[in-house]
Amino acid sequence: MKSFVNGSASTRRPVIGICARTAPVTFQGSDMVVSFALQSHLAFLTAAGCTPLLLPLLPGVEAMADRIDGLLIPGGPDVDPALYGEDPHPGTRAVTPEADRTELALIRAALDAELPVLGICRGMQLLNVLHGGTLHQHLPEVTGHDGHRPNTPSFTLGSHPLKLEPGSRIAGVLDEDAPVTACHHHQGVNRLGAGLTATGWAQDGTVEAVEVTDRPFAVGVQWEAGFTPDQRLHHALVHAAGR
Repeated sequence: MKSFVNGSASTRRPVIGICARTAPVTFQGSDMVVSFALQSHLAFLTAAGCTPLLLPLLPGVEAMADRIDGLLIPGGPDVDPALYGEDPHPGTRAVTPEADRTELALIRAALDAELPVLGICRGMQLLNVLHGGTLHQHLPEVTGHDGHRPNTPSFTLGSHPLKLEPGSRIAGVLDEDAPVTACHHHQGVNRLGAGLTATGWAQDGTVEAVEVTDRPFAVGVQWEAGFTPDQRLHHALVHAAGR
């Protein structure tokens, strides 16, 4: 039974789990490893009316699917190619096999519980791999350009127009004729997984949005939602959880 946060069963705020990311940092002169979430994800979800809950990728975290009302899978490192039957490309980096498997178990539990799910960048790729799909490990070799991840020394977002499938969930969320995405990725969907529908594309044909066909709200987007002021996807996730 889900716990009640900030009120009774009828008035409580939905709880949205966020898959944590792990990285080494230096804090107050000491080196340490931390689990963290992008602050904008926390702020956007809170503004939408939910209580965000950080979920460290530890064994057994999938049991938390019984304690949350929705799940956000943010961007992060490349997915282990072994999960979709391939050897790593030289450009594939920062692979975390155990975390990948733990995160996939959590996503599967959330989908089995019919929770609303939003996958962002790596999160969309994990949705595809979970459903038996594969990834292009280095998009420039497919598209012939670096537009999805500009080749600069620092984290720089690329941008490109987006084509959406009319009537799709993602088109309903964005509700505009010609949205422009902000992206930073060098991998993307190759073979689409079973039970998924592609509903958004870049001009070069790269899949930019997918939806789980038999769930009311389980979507993935390839762009960096959370690195721009656009909060529509976060609000849509919370709205779906509130239902």
